[in-house]
Amino acid sequence: MTVRTRFAPSPTGFLHIGGARTALFSWAFARKHGGKFILRVEDTDVARSTPEAVQAILDGMNWLCLNWDEGPFYQMQRMDRYKEVIRQLLDSGNAYYCYTSPEDLEKMRATQMAAGLKPRYDGTWRPEEGKVLPMPPADVEPVVRFRNPLTGIVAWDDQVKGRIAVSNEELDDFIIARADGTPTYNFCVVVDDWDMGITHVLRGDDHVNNTPRQINLLRALGAQIPQYAHLSMILGDDGQKLSKRHGAVSVMQYDEDGYLPEAVLNYLARLGWSHGDDEVFSMAQFCQWFDLDHITPSAAQFNTEKLNWLNAHYIKEADVARLAQDLTKRLARRGIVTEGGADVAPVVELYRERVATLELLADAVEFFYKFVHPSQEVLAKHLTAEVRPVLQALAARLAGIEWTMEAIHAEIEQAVASSGLKFPKVAMPLRVMLTGGTQSPSMDAVMNLLGRDETLRRLSGFLG
Repeated sequence: MTVRTRFAPSPTGFLHIGGARTALFSWAFARKHGGKFILRVEDTDVARSTPEAVQAILDGMNWLCLNWDEGPFYQMQRMDRYKEVIRQLLDSGNAYYCYTSPEDLEKMRATQMAAGLKPRYDGTWRPEEGKVLPMPPADVEPVVRFRNPLTGIVAWDDQVKGRIAVSNEELDDFIIARADGTPTYNFCVVVDDWDMGITHVLRGDDHVNNTPRQINLLRALGAQIPQYAHLSMILGDDGQKLSKRHGAVSVMQYDEDGYLPEAVLNYLARLGWSHGDDEVFSMAQFCQWFDLDHITPSAAQFNTEKLNWLNAHYIKEADVARLAQDLTKRLARRGIVTEGGADVAPVVELYRERVATLELLADAVEFFYKFVHPSQEVLAKHLTAEVRPVLQALAARLAGIEWTMEAIHAEIEQAVASSGLKFPKVAMPLRVMLTGGTQSPSMDAVMNLLGRDETLRRLSGFLG
């Protein structure tokens, strides 16, 4: 058997973290077993599906490098096939037309709930041997319902949750085609999984209630039943269900916020799955290690600090040229041009061990390409009357030296020694005047990259 998995997002919004984890696990399982990973876009919700949302899903998948082998397939392009299968089910007696109006259905459910019963379709139009059906009303367009078994149980060995069994008495005859002829979600999923030969369905555990209905429908079609693995939900840092209020609503927001895709993937891999105590690993290793046995059935909790820690690790390990290109684009989006300023690559080298995200990196190095004026409070605190003449003499000497880190450092040391001041008393006002803030790497390194002309220009603006 060739393993075939699928990721089937609905384009009614962005690709979110929960969906990205499902895609990652499905992709990795296929890669582990030398199988195929299929991308399917479930776009039958015409009112809510948009081309922009489709593109956002594709962008997210591409950013994460979750390459698919087949697809993307779009359900709206498969309508003829769905209608063919609906006709097949009607002809075989496994489906029937139902003329119960939406208003009558609401009354039916209200009566059942008032009697303390579970609301469900009562089977008025379900054909049975010896049963006389009502006359179809002329003013009601019928839906098509699946003729669910009335007795027995439907059970499966969930690869995450274990054995799950549901009595068919708990399931009513669900709608597979609406009154306008459009097929419903549960029906389309079944036909797609059948036609595409899906062997393993990995999806969120919010789909557990759909599974018995889908299994019964697959059996009625004589189709192979896939293995199911229902992944637990992801909770936010606060222990509540992950939602928009927790920050990033889209995978691509993590790109905007300065996370590397390999860090996000590594982090997602550990949300509900583990390989011993391993925390940092490549996707090649993940595909080699990944199995369904080590997926936890309990909810996974998102931890932003852990993601930041991983991202900082990958920033330290990343190719400098790649980071420099990214940084240049981030600064350009802020209207900051790097051309003519400090070389970007050595700036990245100087700062990348100090930041957790590429946005923080951009924040930290803006001053190299755009003068940042310190606050009057900070300036007054550090540029005192005591140190001003020391810095003026230092600036004069800096104008005539060879511009290297070593030479700059020697001049700062000389200024400290000759003034009798402690090193921070001299270095901190330099930092404030040149960077606009009080945090940076060593000033000799900063000044070396900033360049002689820009360094002296900024100092003269404060020292005269």
